[in-house]
Amino acid sequence: MQARLILEDGTIFTGKSFGAQTEHTGEVIFHTGVTGYQELITSPSNAGQIVVMTYPLVGNYGITREDFEVMIPQIQGLIVKSYEAYPSNWRAQHSLEQLLVKHGIPAISNIDTRMLTRKIREYGTMRGIITTSTEASEVLIAKLQQSQQLDAIALIERAATKTMYFNPGQRERVVLLDFGTKKSLLQQLAKRECDVVIVPYDTSAAEIDQLAPDGIVLSDGPGNPEQLLHIVETVKQLLVKYPLFGIGLGHYLFALASGARTEKMKYGHHGGNYPVKQLANNRCYITSQNHNYVVYKDSVQSTDLAISYINNNDGTVEGLQHLNYPAFSVQFQPGAGSHDTLFLFDEFIDMMNNHKQSTKDAMPQAKLLQQLKGALQHASK
Repeated sequence: MQARLILEDGTIFTGKSFGAQTEHTGEVIFHTGVTGYQELITSPSNAGQIVVMTYPLVGNYGITREDFEVMIPQIQGLIVKSYEAYPSNWRAQHSLEQLLVKHGIPAISNIDTRMLTRKIREYGTMRGIITTSTEASEVLIAKLQQSQQLDAIALIERAATKTMYFNPGQRERVVLLDFGTKKSLLQQLAKRECDVVIVPYDTSAAEIDQLAPDGIVLSDGPGNPEQLLHIVETVKQLLVKYPLFGIGLGHYLFALASGARTEKMKYGHHGGNYPVKQLANNRCYITSQNHNYVVYKDSVQSTDLAISYINNNDGTVEGLQHLNYPAFSVQFQPGAGSHDTLFLFDEFIDMMNNHKQSTKDAMPQAKLLQQLKGALQHASK
């Protein structure tokens, strides 16, 4: 069956359908990963997006239950050069097409993905419509122009948990604010035996206090961070009380809570081989990234933040460290495809333990000061 992709500038691509026979609109982005299409399709960070795979062959190793980031795919559509309908992989339970059809996601193959990628790189991310209908192109373009992009709240509510749940462990209690968290993040915390409580994105600071956390993780997720200013207020309250680790969208919320600003990138970072430099030791790490926004570098100067990592390709901010509180964040995704930066989870564990110890040491001093204050007040009477 034939499928079409139409961009908001009027460009039309005609190819072959291999997903659901339906019609979706979304923001068209390109992903440079050679493998990992299943993780990409099921990543909550891609909610509301139509994804172009720059690697030409997709589907060759099928779908396996171990590689889901979340169980329900989040993308609006998939675009590839060549689709392999018969996977060759002993782990595969079913094909990519079966997954897409089951969840009502359209997909198109046999189009020039290099041309499409070059167009996005030149003109920036743009909206598109992917369809198997036979309607006139003019009608589809009108539909695209009339459609509205979902805001950050709508995307997060689609991708994140709506109720609190536990991932039990024996060590530090971590409260994870879920804006669209991935299995790979929970796996890394579980490997370190953290006692994780996953809570909805709009959980208040007072409700989190009742869970008695040792630390806070702000997860990755979709959408424009500056549409989440009410969540930023919650982050501000948590920042002064608990060690904090922000990832992806959590990185932006941490930056906004500290007084920095964010901005949308021309076409984002989407891939598994982005070089990032740690400024403290001048060492380079290969990272997995999937985002459309960035912390505006000049806005960091007037805050209590220090830039800890930068992108080697374009110099954008990749990590932040708070100068007054035990809190840091990264734009990339440690553990999601690249293992170079897994040490960040260990740094977070150390940060929580150091904070607990310093709080414990400060308690007798605070008690002594209170007693001294009482004695002075009594003597003055």
